[in-house]
Amino acid sequence: MKAKVTLIAVAPPPFSPDMFPCSACHGLTDKVNRVPHKVDFHDTIVLKHDEKNRWCLDCHSAQHRDSLHLADGRLVAFTESYRLCGQCHGPTLRNWKAGEHGKRTGSWSSTKQYLLCPSCHNPHSPHFKPLHGREAPLRQEAIK
Repeated sequence: MKAKVTLIAVAPPPFSPDMFPCSACHGLTDKVNRVPHKVDFHDTIVLKHDEKNRWCLDCHSAQHRDSLHLADGRLVAFTESYRLCGQCHGPTLRNWKAGEHGKRTGSWSSTKQYLLCPSCHNPHSPHFKPLHGREAPLRQEAIK
């Protein structure tokens, strides 16, 4: 029995310029090296996401380059990347679906759109960079 998949209206993924569609460079008949290695063309991507245990093809499909894949091999579109992320980040996915994590646009009486995980988190390095505080503004009385 196939599990029912509920589609959620999402904003388009924030693709890297000149990197999508992947099929513009990768073909269906390309020989794929499945052993983790440095990929010269993608040298701007720094993997800081469980990098001791993960590699590109753990999420990206080796044969269908314009798709991601779940742990069981099923293909998922980049517009459904939350399904991929949710395999490891289940509580966050649940909170995202409930509106407790992430951002939604729209109002109660209109179509709502959810932002995908990569809209806020770089999937290759998802932790937010530290924020540095600024000096407090001067009070008007202190300005002369």
